[in-house]
Amino acid sequence: MKEIKIETVLQVYDTINELPKDIINLMERAVEARNKAYAPYSKFNVGAALLLNNGEIVSGNNQENASYPSGLCAERTAIYYAGANYPEAAVLKMAISATSINKPTLEPIPPCGACRQAIAEYEIKQNQPIEIYFMGETGKVAMSKSLENLLPFVFDKSAL
Repeated sequence: MKEIKIETVLQVYDTINELPKDIINLMERAVEARNKAYAPYSKFNVGAALLLNNGEIVSGNNQENASYPSGLCAERTAIYYAGANYPEAAVLKMAISATSINKPTLEPIPPCGACRQAIAEYEIKQNQPIEIYFMGETGKVAMSKSLENLLPFVFDKSAL
């Protein structure tokens, strides 16, 4: 038997104001997207903004549907938009902000499992990590230098 230890390293900022200016701008874009989310069922609004290596910033938000599996999360909305419209561009950084109508979201809220898998696909495709910053409505902001910190043992094309 062999034991494997997995360690995740995140940087945590106490407030958005501690972030570098370019990341504050990216997070503000994520908040703008979050405020336009369509989430009548969960009442959980999420926005994401991506900085591409061509200087473009694209954003997305969650879009729900009465047929729940037909909705799409903010992170996948943004990353698929980037892939469709800027297929040669690499995603450098991603900012995510989430809030709930039902209760305060004061701790960093990371991407869900499906979004982690989608982000992993783009890291692998571009052979370059994506810095991911995530927060709730207010409060602390967590940063991962790569999706690999959030999804060890990633499933990729090598398994197919």
